[in-house]
Amino acid sequence: MSSTRLIFGFHAVTSRLRQNPDSIKEIFIDATRDDQRARGLIKLAEDQKIRLITCEGSRLTSMTGNDRHQGIVANIDIARSYVDISDVLDTLTEPARLLVLDGIQDPHNLGACLRVADAFGVHAVIAPKDRAVGLTSTVYKVSSGAADTVPYIAVTNLSRTLKQLKEQGIWIIGTAEDAESRSHSFSNSRAGCLGIWL
Repeated sequence: MSSTRLIFGFHAVTSRLRQNPDSIKEIFIDATRDDQRARGLIKLAEDQKIRLITCEGSRLTSMTGNDRHQGIVANIDIARSYVDISDVLDTLTEPARLLVLDGIQDPHNLGACLRVADAFGVHAVIAPKDRAVGLTSTVYKVSSGAADTVPYIAVTNLSRTLKQLKEQGIWIIGTAEDAESRSHSFSNSRAGCLGIWL
């Protein structure tokens, strides 16, 4: 299995530059991009001493498999800082706020979930390793940088993980389309784990 992955789009690459620049191996940029946004990203990369490679837009399209790269692609090391939920819980000084996802196979949906998790101050997103999309280049793009700010933890057994969280005193709250109360009504609980089964 490769230890690198491509991410693309200005939000995803800029976020990675700001949050975890050491993980970027190189950045490919469309040679025709000479706008302020591109210049800002180039300066940020140069400040971090990251290798920049200018190329044709068609090469970026070939690399990403689509034309939504916005003229910017980064090759990153996919090693994550957080490999286990305990890594996150051990660093918290406030009640845990977690988002549990099951069955998310569309990268656009996962990217959107990460954006929402980031907006609500979620400490980590938990999902199963199997039957889930995982962090792909499309997820990075759609998440607009949230894939770098919210730890994504893939677990082998989701049921066992939920049980372990419950044993640690973390409330498990499930949502359903036909629920009578909204999830934000639980925001004042001392500890919470918001679970969404989709």
